[in-house]
This record gives sequence, C-alpha cells and structure tokens, in this order.
Amino acid sequence: MLYRECGNFKDNYAKDMAIFPIPLDRWGLGIMLVFAFLVIPFTASDYWLSSIMIPFYCFSLAALGLNFLTGYAGQVSLGHAAFMAVGAYSSLILYGRYGIPLVPSILGGGIVSAIVGSIFGIPSLRIKGFYLAVSTLAAQFIIEWVLTHWKWVSGGVFGTIDVPNLYIFGALLDTPLKKYYLVLCIVALMITFGKNLVRGQLGRNWMAIRDMDVAAEIIGVSLFRYKLIAFAVSSFYAGVAGALITITYYGAANIEEFNLFLSFHLLGMIIIGGMGTILGSFLGAGFMVLLPIFINQSMLTFMERVPSNLRANSEAIVFGGLIVFFLIVEPYGMARLWHTIKEKMRLWPFPY
Repeated sequence: MLYRECGNFKDNYAKDMAIFPIPLDRWGLGIMLVFAFLVIPFTASDYWLSSIMIPFYCFSLAALGLNFLTGYAGQVSLGHAAFMAVGAYSSLILYGRYGIPLVPSILGGGIVSAIVGSIFGIPSLRIKGFYLAVSTLAAQFIIEWVLTHWKWVSGGVFGTIDVPNLYIFGALLDTPLKKYYLVLCIVALMITFGKNLVRGQLGRNWMAIRDMDVAAEIIGVSLFRYKLIAFAVSSFYAGVAGALITITYYGAANIEEFNLFLSFHLLGMIIIGGMGTILGSFLGAGFMVLLPIFINQSMLTFMERVPSNLRANSEAIVFGGLIVFFLIVEPYGMARLWHTIKEKMRLWPFPY
C-alpha cells in the first residue's frame, strides 16, 4: 500500500525531476546503501569481500558501461574486455611508474580507455549492427596484440605488471575491507553520475539513435558526435572497472584476464539483467558472479551421478541456456520483471 503516487505532491521542479519520486524508492535506496556500507563489511568474511563482492561491483561497473553503449545508444560491442585491459594497464603505469596518486590513476586509466574507445568508435558512423560488432571484435584482437607485444607497456609477450602497495591519503590498503570500501565508493559515485547522465539530454539522444537513427538525425541529433560520446563513456567505465578489479582482486595486470570470453560474459550480463537500465547491469552481474558458485556447489552434491564431462562444461551450458531463455521469455531481462512488479504495486487493485 505504500508504493503509491497518491498523496505524493510535487510543488517544485526539483521534486518533479527527482531520480526517485516515490518515497518508498528513496527508502529502499537508503536501506541498500546502509546494507552495503555498514552491514556487509562487518558481517561478511574476507573471502566474501575479496572474492565475491569486489568482483561483483567491478563487473557491474563494466556492464553498466556496456549498457550505455548497447542498451541506450544501440551500438553493439564485442570488445569491451579489451577496453578494461587498457584501463588496467594504464592505471598501473600511472600509479607504479609515475607516482600519480591512486584515485587519479584509476580515473586516468578510464580516460586513456575512453580515448582508445573513441578511436575504435569512429567506424560506427558508417556501419552498424553485425558489421559494427565485427569492428569492435577486431578492437579486441588489436588491443590484445598491442598490450602483449609492446614492451614499454607490459614487458613483452604475456608480460604482467604487478600491483605495488596501495596507498590512499597515506593509508595503506592492505586488507579486503579497505579495498572493498575503495571499490564501493568509486562505484557508488559513478552510478550516480551515470544515472543522471542517461536522464538528461545526452541519454535522450542516445535512445533516439537506438530506436531510429535516421529519424534522430532528421530532428537534429548528430550521429557522429553522440555515437563517439557513447563509445567514450562506455570505454571510460570499462577502464575504471578494469583498473579496480586489477588493483583490488587480480593483483597484476595480465591480458589473459581480459580475453574475448569476458567480452561475451559482459554482453550476457546486460542481456540477462536488462538492456537500457541501470539496475539491469547489477542484476546481470550479480547473477553471473553467483551462478558459478551455485553450479559448482550443485555439482559437488551430485558428483557421483553427473558425468565428468558434463560437470566440466556445466557452467557454459547453463550460461548459454539462460541467455536463450531470457531472449525468448523476457527480452528486456530481469530489470523488466522488477519494473513490472513495481507497476503492479502502483496500480493495485485496479487492472489497468
């Protein structure tokens, strides 16, 4: 009964343009923030913080960047993991070699990734759909080759850059709890920025291009400018996510962690979670991070009954099956299901 428009009066522009106009949404957000900042850090073990929550936040941020490009702007990308690698290597070079502080180095890795993403986004003015996907796939292979063969960056073929000791404002980040708070603060700020980004003129232009680019160009939307901005913003988020997961989880920048399979993995996250929604990026990432744990535990329970070859490929089978399932049953993903539930709550008991 609490989720209602009735009695929720808007008497100024600030209330009318609020991100969460219904009080229950604001309360729900506050509860989630309290849970993330106060409950999880002091109840979860180091394993949960370092091996589950940190990758969940990082992959959610990377999926959000891909959602800006694919879900909002309608530009398919199969090279998102490569832009994460650019951000990872760039941030470690800035921090380890040039002594730039940690947070500016992470953001600097995102900026370098945004520049590289803009370059590979130039073909989007002339090609789209399958052909654009192939061009971004080429970006994946090109960036992998450059990072593995350019000795100044990685030290040579299959070279890695180890993460040095992390300091922020003089404090050493040597525990999973401190790294968790670093990731959570950056992700929370970037979510807020991204949410306001898609609610403004830029987001409306992206959605106009996604729905019908010819009509968008007729009404004055510059396709070249806004497609490049979409690639830049998407790559920036990917670069920051790559820097965060390398610094706080992997412990070293290695191109093997940012392969083509990860690009498909991120694409599957936004398909399952819901394209064109902020929430869908987090639902999809949470689903795909927790799914392998659930599958592995299930396989251990039925180890004697399930053949070994099926156990070895069970994760890929379930992953592909879920993508097909959501494309058929609910193309808009889990976020659409949550949106439908909220609309039912707002209109109940009326059928319309």
